Amino acid sequence: MADVDSLELLLAAIREGQPRAVGRAISLVENSAIELPTMMKALAPAAGRAMVVGITGAPGVGKSTTIAALVAALRGKGHRVGVLAVDPSSPFTGGALLGDRVRMQQHALDGEVLIRSMATRGHLGGLSVAAPSALRVFDAAGCDVVIVETVGVGQSEVEIAGVADCAVVLLAPGAGDGIQAAKAGILEIGDVFVVNKSDREGAHAVVRELRTMISLGDRRPGDWKPPVLSLVAITEEGIPALMQALEAFRSDAESSGRWQQRRLAQARRQVESLLLARLRQHYTLERRNQIERLARAVRDGRLDVYSAAEELLDPG
Repeated sequence: MADVDSLELLLAAIREGQPRAVGRAISLVENSAIELPTMMKALAPAAGRAMVVGITGAPGVGKSTTIAALVAALRGKGHRVGVLAVDPSSPFTGGALLGDRVRMQQHALDGEVLIRSMATRGHLGGLSVAAPSALRVFDAAGCDVVIVETVGVGQSEVEIAGVADCAVVLLAPGAGDGIQAAKAGILEIGDVFVVNKSDREGAHAVVRELRTMISLGDRRPGDWKPPVLSLVAITEEGIPALMQALEAFRSDAESSGRWQQRRLAQARRQVESLLLARLRQHYTLERRNQIERLARAVRDGRLDVYSAAEELLDPG
């Protein structure tokens, strides 16, 4: 690949869809590099073309296997696909194979599949800033669909729901039933629910419980009702139904106007997140001594936290 030491060459290589350039750009994103604002400004006109599909679920439900099967189906339709594996707790383990996600190796040599792991540790804006910037890189590289995989159920899943056009929640029998899913809060973030390993005992019960709980949800007439699908990802049984559900969701969201509404809400959250990160950095650097003095006063009971915050906001 051509040398990409300069930002201009890097941007050109990204637009050509070169995997190494995409990988380097995402490294700039997760490291909050000094070149990042300039790079994102240049890539902004290319944003908004790719459909972003978030895949989330507890460890062991078969996310990587499902993604590999989904990528194969998308490639069968001629789509260029990006895969972003987000690990909010540790740095990526290297290469384009997503660490130990060996089932993705079948796509590693396909030039129309761009695969990258991304850590968010150290990024000022957290997942809500790092992930959208990485997704714009995939968008500029010509991807039609970008799949975002997260590591488990928790805060990162809530944030992924805020950057994905369609959030797919993956469950499996034996990995927590529908009641546990409700406790984890993922019923609120899912646009499509998939019970993987549905050839195992208990799968039909999980499907039934999920459908019952979704039917009891508070939805207005005309709102999208999340389907609950059965899947055996390792044999790709059920992948066509998942593809149809994704297409149906996009068609419904675009025709109802919810597609643009969701993207507007995403953009608003991203701006607010970056703004708060910049403000926090500014206050930490510019008023370190004042913050330390106020913190000691709060610790010693001479001041309450509300008064301390007011003094920082209005030092006069």
